[in-house]
Amino acid sequence: MNGAYSYIKGRVLGFFAYMGGLSVLLAKTVFWLFAPGSRKRQTLEQMNKIGVESLPIVLLISFFTGIVLALQSAYQMQKVSAEMYIASLVALSLTRELGPVLTALIVAGRCGAAITAELGTMKVTEQIEALETLSANPVQYLVVPRFIALLVMVPLLTICADFFGIAGGYLIGVGKLNITHAMYTKMTFTPLALKDVITGLIKSLSFAVIICVIACFEGVNAAGGAEGVGRSTTSSVVRSFILIIVADCFFTALFYFMR
Repeated sequence: MNGAYSYIKGRVLGFFAYMGGLSVLLAKTVFWLFAPGSRKRQTLEQMNKIGVESLPIVLLISFFTGIVLALQSAYQMQKVSAEMYIASLVALSLTRELGPVLTALIVAGRCGAAITAELGTMKVTEQIEALETLSANPVQYLVVPRFIALLVMVPLLTICADFFGIAGGYLIGVGKLNITHAMYTKMTFTPLALKDVITGLIKSLSFAVIICVIACFEGVNAAGGAEGVGRSTTSSVVRSFILIIVADCFFTALFYFMR
């Protein structure tokens, strides 16, 4: 009994210590974000890695997600002769939910892991300590460019994912279900309000913050050589996935009660 209590107590304290560490890193990042000293070149490099290099896989997955969503909807909609509503369902599902979440999971798996591995390698080879001896702040030099890049590129990737997901649904609706182009377009954009797109972009901004803070925190706290960097990278991806889903649940409930 005492062993179970100690285990649970240790887990709870560890959770709050981890969340406290993330909060401190986020506060430092926001502080250095507005401090003098521009790092445009590093920010543009990170935007290229995060946005441009992630674009093909985001478009591919969102396009096929739109196709699957349309096919699964058709399975039920055809039973009640309501195929025309497939367009609305695909558009709303992608802009409000699937577009932001899928994009964030792809970026967390691809770019978040890369950020943790890069910073973790710098940590175990004492390059971060070398920066400090040169009077360079690691948060300003390493975290802020990645923070800005994620805040800019994740919403842009989300917009692209929404568009290609809707295109995938259009392909099935018009090509397979014989819905006319005019009807599918009307049923896509008539029920789609600006707030649907905005709520998806608000989610994507929060996901970008989660990915950056967790990836950088795990990287700068890596220890134990190459094996430790591997553990930190795995932990970064798993914890990012969990917090993204939790944040998505929170924002979905919040927007539901605010409607």
